[in-house]
Amino acid sequence: DQMSKALLEESRKQYEALKGSEWEEAALRNYAFFTIGAYLQDNSVAIEDPVREIAKTEIDRIMDASAIDTSSLTGQYEDYSQYKPRGYYEGDEQLEKYFRTMMWYGRINFSQKEETLDRSALLMTLALDQAGLKEWEAVYSVTSFFAGASDDSGYYEYMPLIREAFGEGVDLAGLIGKDKEFQKYHAMTAALEPPKINSVPFDDDGGKTDKTEEAKGYRLMGQRFSLDEAIFTQLTYSHVKERSEDEKRLLPDALDVPAALGSETAYEILKESGETDYPNYDEQLKKTGDEIANMPDIWTGSLYAAWMNTLNPLLEERGDGYPSFMTNKEWTKKSLETYLGSWTELKHDTILYSKQMMAEMGGGDEEVIDDRGYVEPVPELYDHLSRLTRETANGLKYYDLLAPNDAEDLEKLAQLSDSLCQISIKELENKSLTDEEYELIRSFGGDLEHFWNESVKATTGEEYNYSAEYPAALIADVATDPNGSILEEAIGGLSEIYVVVPVDGSLRVASGVVYNYYQFASGERLADSQWRTMTGLLIDDNYERHEDPDLDKKKPEWTKSYRCESVYNW
Repeated sequence: DQMSKALLEESRKQYEALKGSEWEEAALRNYAFFTIGAYLQDNSVAIEDPVREIAKTEIDRIMDASAIDTSSLTGQYEDYSQYKPRGYYEGDEQLEKYFRTMMWYGRINFSQKEETLDRSALLMTLALDQAGLKEWEAVYSVTSFFAGASDDSGYYEYMPLIREAFGEGVDLAGLIGKDKEFQKYHAMTAALEPPKINSVPFDDDGGKTDKTEEAKGYRLMGQRFSLDEAIFTQLTYSHVKERSEDEKRLLPDALDVPAALGSETAYEILKESGETDYPNYDEQLKKTGDEIANMPDIWTGSLYAAWMNTLNPLLEERGDGYPSFMTNKEWTKKSLETYLGSWTELKHDTILYSKQMMAEMGGGDEEVIDDRGYVEPVPELYDHLSRLTRETANGLKYYDLLAPNDAEDLEKLAQLSDSLCQISIKELENKSLTDEEYELIRSFGGDLEHFWNESVKATTGEEYNYSAEYPAALIADVATDPNGSILEEAIGGLSEIYVVVPVDGSLRVASGVVYNYYQFASGERLADSQWRTMTGLLIDDNYERHEDPDLDKKKPEWTKSYRCESVYNW
């Protein structure tokens, strides 16, 4: 809010100083841009006459959040459906305002190819250098720690070019009439790296132009690069050619991500479903996989990347040395579903920042049974999870955002991960577990409930929260076909799994809980409340459920071969 208002005032001053010059149009555009941003955050902000028409048009479209239209600010297409608050932002008035403001600052692209928009980028950089830079860096650095660096150029890339073209200490008066200097600046911005992910709607030209190059420009708080969205960009039209005039791969499949990371099972499923039939899909997949293999720091740039790296062990196919239940194709597919379920939660948690290609432990007099449990032995995953948890704590501490009780809980979660890693190793080495380790398996659900309750308590203010009021089901849109189709990734009500496992020299049937993963195309962006209604997990004010009759069709076919219908009549 402070940043928006500081930049609004600075852009207004720029407009007043540059009226009548070749910079007037660009200055007016920035004045409107920050009026909109500040108003979205605080509806009491005045919308003044010079920018009234532009600002009101854009604000109305943002609040409607329904369609692609030509922006009255930039003259370029903008997907206004992206401004629908989703993820954890839905339902909280303050967070919904923050969502729309950050989406505005993250999506509006000042195209390098358009001279007047490149002038706006220059003025915006100077405004930021004069006012709001401290607040901008505070927001940008923390969100970068979580979600990664911007996929687009911004202040850090443009400010050195401005100084080189116009000299140190350039001011507004020093811009007027300096066409030679501007052309030097404009040539240098043209030489900047293009984004790796295109999030701008473009008319189809048959693949004649590189859309990421066309989308090159300046964004105030650019949305962040993520490996998965970069994979999607490389494996959809027009990088992947059409099978026929009417068959273009306009939406990816989530399995593209594990396939590019080397999962043979993911590729086999894609092949069986016909997704690899598009001309040059295989070539693009190999090219993308090779590029990833040559990115040594790809997993260390953010918590987002580290989360993906934590899941990578699930993509490995298991052979000798592992329990028999882990060495068959159905288990490998189940692990893929686990991978995609957790990845869906990652997309849900970062839906605002990630750039998109278009329990109770009870007692009682019960029969004494041998209830010693078993940990799915993937020690690399638990080791990665421990590292990720401590990276989260260290990063939040660095930014002075870590409360003492949160630091304590994160360390306990890391220690739990360490214990699960050691148990996994002992299981793989056929060593007996201690009574303390069996007790950990027996009671760790209560530990997880504690971590969950502590995180929810900070929002609700309630000492204890009932998990039934917070269903696991959630949804995130991850890719956009500008013709009106959106790829949704979702988790439904959780599934129970039964596995034959070795415990102390004998085989037992063990049960646990796993993800229930969905993927489908939708005509609109869906929020959690809508999805939970569709799954039958939310009831209306009349205590009625409205489950989607086609819900089963939204679940990928490949996830059904290891499932059966519940035999219980609840």
